[in-house]
Amino acid sequence: IPATIYVRLENKMAEQITPGKVYAIASDITSVMGLGAAEHWDAISAGTQGIQQYDDKAFSNTPFYGSMLDEAQWQLINMAIDTDKELSTFERLCLFSAKQALSNTTVDLEETVLILSTTKGNIELLDEAPDSTIALQNSANAINSVLGIKAKPIVVSHACISGSVALLYAHRLITGGRYKKAIIVGCDRFTPFVLNGFQSFQAIADGPCRPFDADRTGINLGEAAATIILSSTGTDAIACLYGGATSNDANHISGPSRTGEELSDAINRAMQEAGVQSSDINMISAHGTATAYNDEMEAKAIHLSGLSEVPLHSMKSYTGHTLGAAGVLESAMILEAIKHQQLIPSAGYEKHGVPVPVNVTTQMQPADIQYVLKTASGFGGSNAAIVWGRI
Repeated sequence: IPATIYVRLENKMAEQITPGKVYAIASDITSVMGLGAAEHWDAISAGTQGIQQYDDKAFSNTPFYGSMLDEAQWQLINMAIDTDKELSTFERLCLFSAKQALSNTTVDLEETVLILSTTKGNIELLDEAPDSTIALQNSANAINSVLGIKAKPIVVSHACISGSVALLYAHRLITGGRYKKAIIVGCDRFTPFVLNGFQSFQAIADGPCRPFDADRTGINLGEAAATIILSSTGTDAIACLYGGATSNDANHISGPSRTGEELSDAINRAMQEAGVQSSDINMISAHGTATAYNDEMEAKAIHLSGLSEVPLHSMKSYTGHTLGAAGVLESAMILEAIKHQQLIPSAGYEKHGVPVPVNVTTQMQPADIQYVLKTASGFGGSNAAIVWGRI
């Protein structure tokens, strides 16, 4: 392309990714463990896990472990969404979480953008509505309309790093001056399509998952919605998002890197953008799916980045892998950890099961938490790392 056009594009990108901190001013988590981030914190403090055994032939011919919202929770969600607009169950779950977060702060919707993070959206409607009505952008438009946001919504669907990428993209938009606030909603439902897909990889655990443990047998899937509201100003701020980075393994469509070098690269660049070093990180919220290859690769990446001694946990043993919600949900729990200055324990971990040292937290304990690293990896060799911090 002509050099003049290239320079303009390059300058525009430079403007959009101006480094700087962005403030988290409200959050929500909606899962079987509770309605609200505070309920999730209380559940984890009490040692409660959301993983259950299900025996439902509509999903699988054999019993399976995972987490799904219960009937009473769905009743509360449906009662709370008072609108004449026809919405799917997925869209109602997204809206409920967004409204819960919005109820905790004041947001001028004139200068706000909605970013929806999901991997599957309305996938369960595919058989009955195989047309554009189930497109992810249409779901985002419906949610945007009910919330009363004028800016066009953005959809991020980037495998299991979607939530972290959505947060990072919001950071770019705010620091670049495009918007003053962003509402990031991550959501995926537990459907037969998703369960059968992971069963085809023989990746489903035969019990509650055990990230980084020697006896881990695979993942549990989970159903959840989570919301974080980011702002250019610190009024009502809980914590700061300092920056992040992404990378790709270029290795295999469903298998991660053998070395962890690519995730390590994302981690190192995320810390560089945040203006911190490995010695500054006080806690790691790992992707930690409890599959053999993911945990091994992630441990190698953490080790390569000089973070082996930093306390680490995975939320997957509490909520299951919530796919498009995961990065947002797990970041919302980081906000709670920063607020309470407590390390989150990684449930199910008993015996070290990866080839390099990592410091898996097994008990909730007080700590001086200034900076937290959140990592994520997904199909297609995708990796993301973001850095949260205390104000």
